[in-house]
Amino acid sequence: MRGGNGTAGAVLRAGAELGARVRAARPWVLDLGLTLLVQLAVTMPFVLPREPGLPPVTWEAYALTTAGVVPLAWRRRWPVAVLTAHLVTGTLYQQLLDGPGQPLPYAGLIAFYTVAVQCPARVRAAVSVVALAVLLYAVGQNTGTARELFFAVFCAGAAYALGRLQFTRHAYTAAVEDRAAQLERANRIEAEQAAARERARIAREMHDILSHAVSIMIVQAEAGPVAVRRAPERAEAAFDAISETGRDAMVQLRRMLGVLREEGPALREPQPGVAGLPALVERVRGGGPDVGYEQRGAVRDLPASVDTTAYRIVQEALTNVVKHAGATRVEVALEYGERELRITVADDGRGPSGAGSGGHGLVGIRERAAAHGGTAVMGPGGPLGGYEVRACLVLSPLEVGS
Repeated sequence: MRGGNGTAGAVLRAGAELGARVRAARPWVLDLGLTLLVQLAVTMPFVLPREPGLPPVTWEAYALTTAGVVPLAWRRRWPVAVLTAHLVTGTLYQQLLDGPGQPLPYAGLIAFYTVAVQCPARVRAAVSVVALAVLLYAVGQNTGTARELFFAVFCAGAAYALGRLQFTRHAYTAAVEDRAAQLERANRIEAEQAAARERARIAREMHDILSHAVSIMIVQAEAGPVAVRRAPERAEAAFDAISETGRDAMVQLRRMLGVLREEGPALREPQPGVAGLPALVERVRGGGPDVGYEQRGAVRDLPASVDTTAYRIVQEALTNVVKHAGATRVEVALEYGERELRITVADDGRGPSGAGSGGHGLVGIRERAAAHGGTAVMGPGGPLGGYEVRACLVLSPLEVGS
């Protein structure tokens, strides 16, 4: 049994390989093979013994029969001409020679099938009318019976129907392949857009991390020598702030690089969120402006994406205060609404240079807010009379219920 199963499996595999090779072959190779097969079929009545009393076969009859088969090799290129050649040779054969008949007009059926597959509707209609007229004439010249006429019309109609089914199958396959190609292009474009969005996101994260850390460290380092001369205890706090800021920046950079390398542990580390704002405010406050932090409304847990975005907006706003504003007082406020989270960072300084357009940081704040369906407005004014950043992050119904 095992040996039989193995043999059957080998036969099936061989058949599948042969079918794949046939499908992959060039069309002219298939047509040539089909022509040889039909020629073999029409040759059989010439080589098999004939009944007594029938005239012997002749080379003229065999040559005329072959002349109606050979054009099949060009059936794809000239389908109407091939069918016409077969009809002409068949009529001449019936009128001039008394050779052996054929069980079926193999070449004619294949030619008619090819016309149904490849030709437009007008050509198919004209060819069908001509073929029907020739068919009626041939039946009338042969037996003239309704049985023969019905059989001939049935065979021709079956060939035509198979041709149209094959045309429909080709059209469906082409449509499926075109749809698959369109989906592949759409997926590729979507993947490229996703990669571009991810690059932009990573660029914003890197900018926020490095810009904030370096700005705080520069401010603390510049204040250090003055503090050493005037208030040594503040100098120690400034150096501690520099160290803590540097370590925090290194941790966040390692996390970001771990994500880029697709390292498992790095992917599981949480991003900074609203819970980290008190520590952020404390770092900015040490050796810098006096920073106040307040939360209003029904304080609750936020979705991870909103949580991180809120932290980054406050971080970037404080970075701009340290770098450009020359402020002595900053107020940070988070207001929890039913459908939104409002963020306000106001100072009493002069604001960043070129505040109308803003730098990469202010652009990043607008992009982060827009990513959550919100807005970001910044400019001079505010409760402290200096510069103010106001951002609103919209919470979706699913996020509100989470």
